Amino acid sequence: MTRTVLESKSKTVVIGFDEPFCVIGERINPTGRKKLAAELEAGNFSTVEKDALEQVACGAMVLDVNAGVVYNSNPNPNETEPPLMRKMIELVQGLVDTPLCIDSSVPGALQAGLEACQGRPLLNSVTGEEERLELVLPLVKKYNVPVVAISNDDTGISEDPDVRFEVAKKIVQRAADFGIPAHDIVVDPLVMPVGAMATAGRQVFTLVQRLREELGCNTTCGASNISFGLPHRHGINAAFLPMAIGAGMTSAIMNPVRQVEMEAIRAANFLMNHDANGGEWIRFSKVLEAVEGGMSFAEASSSQSAAASGRRGGRRARA
Repeated sequence: MTRTVLESKSKTVVIGFDEPFCVIGERINPTGRKKLAAELEAGNFSTVEKDALEQVACGAMVLDVNAGVVYNSNPNPNETEPPLMRKMIELVQGLVDTPLCIDSSVPGALQAGLEACQGRPLLNSVTGEEERLELVLPLVKKYNVPVVAISNDDTGISEDPDVRFEVAKKIVQRAADFGIPAHDIVVDPLVMPVGAMATAGRQVFTLVQRLREELGCNTTCGASNISFGLPHRHGINAAFLPMAIGAGMTSAIMNPVRQVEMEAIRAANFLMNHDANGGEWIRFSKVLEAVEGGMSFAEASSSQSAAASGRRGGRRARA
């Protein structure tokens, strides 16, 4: 059975067909966040710290770290992004014990992140583009890490799901040439906005099933892409995620601070028999009760997480 193993210094997370759905927190990313980008350029990491702690408390099992700031003082990311990525990786892994996902289109930043990261992170990402394959796959092999494989190539992103499948198949085959096994390839089949393409949801569900059955690969996606441009996006996302899980998707890069999406994932794990005796659902219900009592979802999640840590600490002390 396909198992993609991620590790921090002290914690292991497995992405797999028979594992709970893996939530990869997306918040540590300055893309589209002007305030965060300005803070990072100024050397202020307070938002990164808050986002790291809050996402883990809300249920993120892995944290995506992206350092893609276009500096006003130096617009060359090949010079600015690698040292920033190193700083951010060191900071985040000093705050939480969650495995990390190193996210960059700059090979030097991927390398810097890999050098700084403790454990076995997920690398994000390789595509079917020839130049990208030649740059990224040697890093994957050298550091023995899994990688996100995005289903576009030199021709761009195809609207044809069969073409996207073939791109994914090509990446898996090329990875095998480097000695990288299929279980270390996490394919992103590329979720299209359903507002622009009515068949987007059905396309990705079919693709996920094929990737699982024919290539034996785990899958991921940018979950919020499905609702891009639509009102009340979180309702769409919350419907999409359990349907994707039912089709076989095993992870998503998403915002775990959104209650409605996390509630849908917790319920889906229970219904898929990936939550033994409903233990996680029962614990999550305590968070929902605190929200009903007036706390924000992030506050309630943090409180529940702190209480759980205290109970574990108490048991260790008694032992």
